[in-house]
Amino acid sequence: MAEKTETTSTTSTGRAPGCIVCETVIPFFERCWSDATRDHFRNSRLEFLKGIRTLLDTRIAHLTREPSKGTHVTVE
Repeated sequence: MAEKTETTSTTSTGRAPGCIVCETVIPFFERCWSDATRDHFRNSRLEFLKGIRTLLDTRIAHLTREPSKGTHVTVE
């Protein structure tokens, strides 16, 4: 039994023909956004991912810490 494989044809730019996003939205943003804007959003994505990494590192440190030995007793 032969398997059917679906292939999506794309242009040399990697965009699918007939796709509203590929043909309208992406070119619009490419024309409107300056290099400074593009750099800003790239840096924003990096900072967001660094924040997620910090949250994960903190949680991992919390879960892997050694339990305290003994108990704390307050003496009056």
